[in-house]
Amino acid sequence: MVSVVKEARTVAERHVPVLLQEVVVALDPRPGDAYVDCTVGGGGHARALLDAAGPGARLLGLDADPQALAAAQQALEPYRDAVLLVESSFRHLGSVAEDLGFSQAQGVLLDLGMSTLQLRESGRGFSFQRDEPLDMRFSPHQRLTAADIVNTCPEQALADLISRYGEDPHARRIARQIVASRPIQTTGMLARIAQQAVGRRGVTHPATRLFQALRIAVNDELAALREVLPQAVDLLAPGGRLAVIAFHSLEDRIVKQFLSQESRDCLCPPGTPVCVCGHVARLRLDARRPVRPSELEVARNPQSRSARFRVARKR
Repeated sequence: MVSVVKEARTVAERHVPVLLQEVVVALDPRPGDAYVDCTVGGGGHARALLDAAGPGARLLGLDADPQALAAAQQALEPYRDAVLLVESSFRHLGSVAEDLGFSQAQGVLLDLGMSTLQLRESGRGFSFQRDEPLDMRFSPHQRLTAADIVNTCPEQALADLISRYGEDPHARRIARQIVASRPIQTTGMLARIAQQAVGRRGVTHPATRLFQALRIAVNDELAALREVLPQAVDLLAPGGRLAVIAFHSLEDRIVKQFLSQESRDCLCPPGTPVCVCGHVARLRLDARRPVRPSELEVARNPQSRSARFRVARKR
């Protein structure tokens, strides 16, 4: 138990939150207000929000990964009386908040990136930099693993998955090579298969998009994101802010479309003479374009380079 706590503390200290200052400025934390970190991870963003908020602020943190929650608990120890940490996918945000009596939040944050713990130290195969089991589950309670998909999915369905979630132009070639190489049990073997199928071209490893596609599929990430966004708006108090950091175009497209839709009063097709949808705007966009990390931040933390940060406030 001592070693687990020590590991969690070490990870929390090493974790570098992306766009940290931008998040704090956007959510503008104040004393006595309530905040939700839907992907609390190592607790970096949550700690910064509570530091800036001052007395009486409280925070609800969710994460499906129990290792991440252990790290967050260490990072947030000075605020233990003001923090509620829950092991749960953010797709259950509404029911979790209701069960805990947590409402009228002034800020809800979703950082959709992978944590240092998950990428480098979880042993669950999120990265091909180490030879690890093909797991990729955020939560140990999930049944489906990356190995299940890689070793049982029909070739055409596998190609479609890699194309849809990885946006990989070589999806068919990679899927064919995977099926021909079964059984596949480790990240190292899968990365070599992708390189055999595609060859090494440019600076991006041929397995990068493949690993993204498998992780998204295993954790049903895009569906979960679509589900949480309206729940987050429901949870916000008037004037409260929804902040989302996305790391690839599939996530960012969902966020952008949702924010655009919820900032409009009518969703009827163009040319409709009278509004029949009855939709009422619930959000106001802070800006049309996403905030990107500075050159200095990318130099310090290369994992931040693809981050896109969007903010809207509840009307």
